[in-house]
Amino acid sequence: MHILEEKIRQAMAEDRYAVIPFLTAGFPDKDAFWRALGELDSHGADIIEIGVPFSDPVADGPVVESASRQVLSDGITLASILEGLRLRKDYFRAGMVLMGYLNPFLQYGFEKLAKDAREAGVSGVIIPDLPYEEAAPYREALKAEGIALISLVGPNTSEERMKLYAGVSEGYVYVISVLGTTGERSAVAPRVAEIVERARKCFDLPLAMGFGFSSPDQLGVLPESGQPDAVVFGSALVHFLRDGHSAEEFMQRWEGAKSRRIHNA
Repeated sequence: MHILEEKIRQAMAEDRYAVIPFLTAGFPDKDAFWRALGELDSHGADIIEIGVPFSDPVADGPVVESASRQVLSDGITLASILEGLRLRKDYFRAGMVLMGYLNPFLQYGFEKLAKDAREAGVSGVIIPDLPYEEAAPYREALKAEGIALISLVGPNTSEERMKLYAGVSEGYVYVISVLGTTGERSAVAPRVAEIVERARKCFDLPLAMGFGFSSPDQLGVLPESGQPDAVVFGSALVHFLRDGHSAEEFMQRWEGAKSRRIHNA
């Protein structure tokens, strides 16, 4: 079993959602980013997705896009992210995942990326703009170093296509709750449960849902059959840090009873 799958299944065994925060590398500044990563890790994050900044983030909402442009101007690069992780490799308990667009990874070189990422303690990579038909060589390069290429599925992904991903996926599956860009939303879209139920039929891996979550309370509207195994939140965290709060404060809303999986009658 891949280490990322283990992280989520451990949370499931404890009858809670696995918590997966996303934070743009270098935000809110270079030093504060590493402090925030440490606070996320020590206050309940099972996996942490680190955003690799890119100048044309087509799937990002305004909050994450603004953070990405800011850190690019601060000199944050994929190389500096990996070096920072390498220096702290034994510090974090959570599984580490890089999330970014294909272009920066191609420029870095996939074989070099896979090797350097493994040495930095990275266990997974998410590439939203890499389609299944083009992913095989990149997936194999990462897999050779024990790194999972995380699959993304969403409202417009057919069962047939999900089954294609299921044949090659490791770690967990990222289920996009809505079509469009990332960002906080006040409610869960009505079709979310149907997307989860459809994915559950195709994948044996844990399902992590993202694009819009900021509180576990949002999951209460979903039937038990339509609930994910893990919850990803990004824009809400970035916004919270931008307002001068700490990652520790943000994680408090996921602690205790509120972090328990919701069982509906």
